[in-house]
Amino acid sequence: MRVGLGPMRDLLARLGDPQACLPVVHVGGTKGKGSVCALIEAGLMRAGLRVGRYASPHVESVTERVCLQGIPVGAARLAGALTRALDAHEAARRGGTAGADATWFDVLTAAGFTLFGEAGLDWAVVEVGLGGRLDSTNAVDGKVAVITNIGLEHTEILGHTRAAIAAEKVGILKPGAALVTTLPPDDEAGAVVAARAAALGCPVLRPATAPSASIAAENAALAGLVLDRLGAGGVRGRDGAPLHAGLLDAAARASASLPGRLERRVIRTARGPVPVVLDGAHVPFNLAAVLHDLGGDPTLAGPCTALVALAGDKDAAGFLAVLARHAAAIVGTEMPERRGHAAAALRALAAGEGVEAEAVALPEAGLARATELAARRGGWLLVTGSLHLVGALRGSTGLE
Repeated sequence: MRVGLGPMRDLLARLGDPQACLPVVHVGGTKGKGSVCALIEAGLMRAGLRVGRYASPHVESVTERVCLQGIPVGAARLAGALTRALDAHEAARRGGTAGADATWFDVLTAAGFTLFGEAGLDWAVVEVGLGGRLDSTNAVDGKVAVITNIGLEHTEILGHTRAAIAAEKVGILKPGAALVTTLPPDDEAGAVVAARAAALGCPVLRPATAPSASIAAENAALAGLVLDRLGAGGVRGRDGAPLHAGLLDAAARASASLPGRLERRVIRTARGPVPVVLDGAHVPFNLAAVLHDLGGDPTLAGPCTALVALAGDKDAAGFLAVLARHAAAIVGTEMPERRGHAAAALRALAAGEGVEAEAVALPEAGLARATELAARRGGWLLVTGSLHLVGALRGSTGLE
């Protein structure tokens, strides 16, 4: 983990600081930040504003990371911006300045901001990549900062407690901005976030959602509160009316759905159709929330069979302990060309939790085996643990 934003700022300066005049909503947190970004984007567009959204990671194509008016930029357009960002990187190398140490994510982020600067946007919605304080996206000054929630993730980089991780994530909050978060002030992480906001003189806004609220309801409440805050600060839509949470009507919420987030599909088998849910949850607390929401869905009848792959830095034991409380069978698999937990290791951890478990290293073969097990039980299939796994399987034959 690097120790500063110097490389990113050097790249942007060489590109004309395209982010400098860009009004930004900056969204961080452990889970839900991509969906919250998409909802804020949808609300701003519903108000008739021109909006860009920067997201990570992508599921199938890198162009998903840079959206203009809700549509991923074309490959040629992104390639042109990447070329300019790479030219800036090369110039920094020749000049011996900080940009010489830029990362791939720095270059991609600089390319995205360059496209935003050229597009004449009213607002940009920017999702943090990792952490916050030292993330490449933190070169922007957000008018509103969102911290969705805090869980234990990337602990080798961000810290081993929720408080330490919160200190990194709240680094996106800038003087003069407002903070929107679900974290209560008496929570371990919430106390850190509240203290930082107080030190900067920033107001803290929290949505009034019930503890049992669904993931979708909580995300919509956060996004709605952002829109309310912008409206209260004088931001108006094309019709002259202040922005407000009501912009997130049913159509706007539907347009904000993202691939791999509680995505519904089906696989047809000789025994009948098997309902499939694709969700990239990869930390225990988020998986628990996903399973809680799915548990009340009458269309998901019968037992759950799960196909799982996890990156090597994820808490596989904790993840599978949660999953084993809900799944009748678990198939461990692996992500091609990515360092992760071996399928056999996932099988062993699941078996240790007392659930039927198998290992199939190749994702396509794992999907076929998990589908067979789900069809035999008359149940449904959950593909989870990684957005990379979801991306590798979304185009699979038979997945409708």
